Amino acid sequence: MYLMSTTYRARDGHTVGFMAKTRGERLRIAREKRFKSARLAAKAMSVAVSTYGAHERAQSPGGRDYGPEDAKKYARRFGVTPEWLLTGREPFSVGEELPPPKVPVVGYVGAGSAAHFYDGVAQPDLDEVLGPPGAAEKMSAVEVRGDSLGVYFNRWYVFYDEVRNPMTPDLIGQLCVVGLSDGRVLVKQVRRGSAEGLYNLHSATEKPIADVTIQWAARVHSISRG
Repeated sequence: MYLMSTTYRARDGHTVGFMAKTRGERLRIAREKRFKSARLAAKAMSVAVSTYGAHERAQSPGGRDYGPEDAKKYARRFGVTPEWLLTGREPFSVGEELPPPKVPVVGYVGAGSAAHFYDGVAQPDLDEVLGPPGAAEKMSAVEVRGDSLGVYFNRWYVFYDEVRNPMTPDLIGQLCVVGLSDGRVLVKQVRRGSAEGLYNLHSATEKPIADVTIQWAARVHSISRG
């Protein structure tokens, strides 16, 4: 049964909408339960910030309407349905849970915290694991093999997204997957080196690697069993 309503219950049973008369209002209400800002939500979904912001003002002055495909993407991320975003209808039973997103396993981390990627393997043939809540559309994972990241993390997964090329200053002090100029790919904490453009790489189990050039880097989102 389809019920027209301005109040909506999410799949976890909590009320997420009140007096949501426009598509933009419903989108904003749904987003606020998962992300503090429209900017963070847009980045997590790899959508232009200006485009997503305009969608939250859909059917209002200065806004931009969104269609069924956008509604599907937003609904999947925010735990609502496309029908509710587009029409305000509730076509499902309250309490249904969203499954965690699946993330491709693109390689593994071995000795020396070095990452090894499955080059030449087509995307559909890669293994997948359940990702963390709020996983971005382009998130990837590498499997930890051995104790390179610590004795407790064998067979855990490192999740990362938003590859920065070149390296950006906001990643200093963060645990990152980094690609070096000599071709190595490592999972290390990034710190400033002795000169501009050089960085020191630290880990809990090995000696620091000093003054390396980083070609690209991606902050580790989380480490979990998958």
